[in-house]
Amino acid sequence: MNPSVLPGLRATASVREGGADVCLESATVLKSVIAPALLRQASYGTIKIGIYQSLKRLFVDRLEDETLLINVICGVVSGVISSALANPTDVLKIRMQAQGSLFQGGMIGSFIDIYQQEGTRGLWRGVVPTAQRAAIVVGVELPVYDITKKHLILSGLMGDTIFAHFVSSFTCGLAGAIASNPVDVVRTRMMNQRAIVGSVELYKGTLDGLVKTWKSEGFFALYKGFWPNWLRLGPWNIIFFITYEQLKRLPF
Repeated sequence: MNPSVLPGLRATASVREGGADVCLESATVLKSVIAPALLRQASYGTIKIGIYQSLKRLFVDRLEDETLLINVICGVVSGVISSALANPTDVLKIRMQAQGSLFQGGMIGSFIDIYQQEGTRGLWRGVVPTAQRAAIVVGVELPVYDITKKHLILSGLMGDTIFAHFVSSFTCGLAGAIASNPVDVVRTRMMNQRAIVGSVELYKGTLDGLVKTWKSEGFFALYKGFWPNWLRLGPWNIIFFITYEQLKRLPF
């Protein structure tokens, strides 16, 4: 073989190895983002909508009888309960996403590691701000969806169609993002705080975090990540509610 060809072959091999490393790293990062998010949403979302609809049926049986106050109360209660029960999956999701390509092992192993290093308290770290966020999000999103859909149908502007569901879900996604973003910023920061002996935690609570963030970084720091947040909540709500409304019509 011509010796002058060897450097080119080596360079080609290096590029291929580098490309394989990038692909492997990308797959690892994708796994650390999607898997815990699906686990969290499957548990939290299912419990949330189940409790919300069950509580509403305790007060009213017909769409016409629903009021904003009843829906808000049901939303707040269902948000608090569902988020508290699903908090370990939320902690895992944030930890895995923060580690990114450095993440090693599976989700079960990560649960065990958090429990061994930080105890039960570690799995429910940030449960108060998480429940507060859920109370705000669910207390806004679900009532806004129901009330918007109710007025669209009763006013005669739209029927109980996919388009009415689309408009209602789009509206509730925007309202939820506006209401929840400040608490979401503080909640994420609190969850990333490690329980290390002798260390001083950044925030003592949600209110403390909101005040400190506003004073040190300004009001708009509370809305960091708003557009990604809305771009996440918007499509998710649209897909969820349209699918949910269609599933409700199945004969079972």
